[in-house]
Amino acid sequence: MSSSPVPLAGGEKATRREQILAAAAELFARHGFHGVGIDDIGAAVGISGPALYRHFRSKDAMLGEMLTSISEYLLDGGRRQAERTGDPDETLAALVAFHVEFALAQPALITVQERNLANLTDADRKQVRALQRRYVEVWVRTLRAAVPHLDEPRARSTAHAVFGLINSTPHNRHLPGDELAELLGHLALGALYAAK
Repeated sequence: MSSSPVPLAGGEKATRREQILAAAAELFARHGFHGVGIDDIGAAVGISGPALYRHFRSKDAMLGEMLTSISEYLLDGGRRQAERTGDPDETLAALVAFHVEFALAQPALITVQERNLANLTDADRKQVRALQRRYVEVWVRTLRAAVPHLDEPRARSTAHAVFGLINSTPHNRHLPGDELAELLGHLALGALYAAK
């Protein structure tokens, strides 16, 4: 798996590559992919723009790794939640909590994903889309286990709608983090169970 711009576990120190991806995500979210130069990214991490080429072959490669790695992170984390043994309702709640935690911690990555998917190379876009489809299927299986008689198309549409709700976090900072996490979790579960 590629380096991840998502939070590192256990206070691990970010590698230079991860620092660059995190800085690029913030800049791309604020100014757009085409509004950020390689020198801007270098300055954000305290190195020259050309020095970035020791870590990434291009700005396009940086965006590709960024969006691929967050898709891998979500898929891996979603699978871990879905593989929990026990009650389907608890598993669905854990999946919602996992996605809410990611969305609140990474609003810049959500913004970059939302605005810049079209800027990926064809190969990277195909890979990201394939990973996203697999993540959606984790949600579909989990939702159908928790909500009897829900068919696949309705479960898939419901999952996408809930992603939109949770991924609104870059535009929704009216409450402190803990309160917003609780509200988003409550709303997401309400929407999921309303799909009967």
